[in-house]
Amino acid sequence: MQLQNNISLKPYNTFGIDVNAKFFTEVSSEENLKEVLSHFKNESKLILGGGSNILFTKNFEGVAIKNNFKGIELINEDPNFFYVNAAAGEVWHEFVLHCINNNYAGIENLSLIPGCVGASPMQNIGAYGVEIKDTFHSLEAIHIQELTKKTFTKEACKFGYRESIFKHEVKNEFVITSVTFRLNKQPTFNTSYGAIEQELEKMKITIPSIKAISEAVCAIRRSKLPDPKKIGNAGSFFKNPEVSSQLVEIIKQKHPSVPAYPLENGHYKLAAGWLIEQAGWKGKIINNYGVHKDQALVLVNYGGASGIDIYNLSQQILDSVSDKFGVLLEREVNIL
Repeated sequence: MQLQNNISLKPYNTFGIDVNAKFFTEVSSEENLKEVLSHFKNESKLILGGGSNILFTKNFEGVAIKNNFKGIELINEDPNFFYVNAAAGEVWHEFVLHCINNNYAGIENLSLIPGCVGASPMQNIGAYGVEIKDTFHSLEAIHIQELTKKTFTKEACKFGYRESIFKHEVKNEFVITSVTFRLNKQPTFNTSYGAIEQELEKMKITIPSIKAISEAVCAIRRSKLPDPKKIGNAGSFFKNPEVSSQLVEIIKQKHPSVPAYPLENGHYKLAAGWLIEQAGWKGKIINNYGVHKDQALVLVNYGGASGIDIYNLSQQILDSVSDKFGVLLEREVNIL
């Protein structure tokens, strides 16, 4: 076990927030992980993947563990599906590209989402009409205290909109080590969401393929979202809120163009980015941080901002959207 003390976590979070961890180590095997967990049994633990869904507001007074588990393997197939296992430390977009290159269909709409494979079920990541739960089969995880391995089925994960059991009932109890996906042999193309169809037309694609859809999604994301390697950010900072039909009608009286999408439960999902933009925040810069000029859902660190700066900005946005629309936004990013 190679252990470092008082290490800056700036390289390990896409916001580029400069805080320190009391201890830091990297793990690449279950044995390695269990050794670290056993050694630090009574310390607070932070499992780091790509660091793309976290905002540090203070130093971490425990052990930060970088998950470097690697490997992608086709473990089974049947007439309709490929079952592909990916280690938790694999970069998500690289895993998507691996699947596309092998004609494993189903996650092409999730191209270019930052982060690692292990975080994908925790958040039930989603984009352009597709969520992880659509292709998820199972995952394996190590219990942090008991050091035992457990398999979680799709049902056991209790997936919801950007939700899973790992954000609630068993939060901070497990380290995900690998995820198995059930991917289609015959692709079902999902091009109706967002601007995918228009992008395919622009690319002069008449017969869609999973590769073409991936390229279209990448082009759309690059046109709208800042590259974390150039501008510190964690992607979408807020969830799209679910509200009652009564509240939608009230909002429509003053704002007839509000984007509202009906849900099966009779409620509506509103576009958080639209609400934030209407509240006057899009493109707003405060010193060295602010709201991105092209996407109001994205808070950005232009360099040197603290986590408290970003957090306070997010609270101001929550308050102003609540005051203007009566809608309570929820942060998607984990605050530490």
